[in-house]
Amino acid sequence: MDDFNHNFKQSQFPKSRNLNQWIAPFVSGVVGASLVVGVCFGVPNIKNKLLTANQNSNHFQTSTSSSEISKELVDLVEYSDTSVAVAQKVLPSIVGIKIKYSINSVFGSSEAEATGSGIIISKDGYIITNNHVVSTESSSSYYSIQEANKMTVNLYNDPTEYEAKIIGTDEYTDLAVIKIEASELTPATLGDSDQVKVGEFAMAIGCPLGLESTVTSGIVSAINRTVSDGAGSEYTCIQTDAAINSGNSGGALVNSNGDVIGINTLKLSGAGVEGMGFAIPINSTTDVVNQLIEYQTVKRPYIGISPVTVDEDTAKRYNLPSGVYVYTIENNSPAEKAGLQKGDVITKIAGTEITTVNELNKEKNNHKIGETISLNIYRNGENMELSLTLEETPAKEDTSANNSEIEDSLFNRNNNSENNNNRNNGSIFDFFNW
Repeated sequence: MDDFNHNFKQSQFPKSRNLNQWIAPFVSGVVGASLVVGVCFGVPNIKNKLLTANQNSNHFQTSTSSSEISKELVDLVEYSDTSVAVAQKVLPSIVGIKIKYSINSVFGSSEAEATGSGIIISKDGYIITNNHVVSTESSSSYYSIQEANKMTVNLYNDPTEYEAKIIGTDEYTDLAVIKIEASELTPATLGDSDQVKVGEFAMAIGCPLGLESTVTSGIVSAINRTVSDGAGSEYTCIQTDAAINSGNSGGALVNSNGDVIGINTLKLSGAGVEGMGFAIPINSTTDVVNQLIEYQTVKRPYIGISPVTVDEDTAKRYNLPSGVYVYTIENNSPAEKAGLQKGDVITKIAGTEITTVNELNKEKNNHKIGETISLNIYRNGENMELSLTLEETPAKEDTSANNSEIEDSLFNRNNNSENNNNRNNGSIFDFFNW
């Protein structure tokens, strides 16, 4: 141990006879530098140049073919101040929604409660939320959920519960408008979701798990992301890593200015999944919301068929092209007037190739009521083109096809073909995507 200590000291410090050779110059240098820095920081212009030079050393420099872009590291204090300012601006415009409804099942009747969020869009009480927040009615062979018995809204920093009524809902876009009787509310500022950039600041505000006025922050992870819900409906969304949980639905996704850029709607969950939430871009909601307020529904173009997706496996099995199979045609519908027939497969609409029902609906909704469009179809081994004039969608009816009937229809149609030998005897879901 003594040898170790001795060697360590020797290796770290010079012998005393050498100290006098360098200590005096060293001290003089330190004193001189201190005086220079002290004088410089006493002179504003020189002080600012020194600070600027130091800040510039922390900058990232990138260049593009058109211009040079300088990107600064964000000060954490500034980030915190931004979050605080955004929260204070937006929180008064976000509400908590409570739904009470009845459940009838094989075990009896009971009452349940669900929660969600909403965004105030007018001083007199109009509120945007998700359709799935306020539309509780559903059923199965084991239970049935009734329409809401009561819907209440809680405002920010207000203990009063305001009873709300549904103005209009739209299942296709998962949007709804409700209203409370109140005045001088604080409507949210709506931003421009077309200008959203990947990587920019994003804050989600709502009532996750019933915890009102909760804010979480992150960034915009992606734009124009196509996602599907559990029912197979597709949405084009803004993706964010800001935490979104059950109850956040209908709340706001906002930018660093406190402007609403999206309505929080979906999240991915499960083992290995973290920070993947999705919001409906606010620009895509404007026309829907306006129609819900004016008409209590959304007026959309209508073809008048019960469609089913023909995927690649089914196409091969039944010797059909990929597209949308026409299972039924409604009486006096645009489809009937255009000459469409049961068993046709629609492969193009208005010149755009389609392979799924979602693609058919998306392309159809890009056109206006009264507009005439072309339909490319496959019928009995031949390709044809029809002209169809879109009409307004009538009151909702159940046009869903029975699974076994569809399979039988396809089977009978191909009864004399070699595909009969390979017929799948299982569920239609083995080869049809709804």
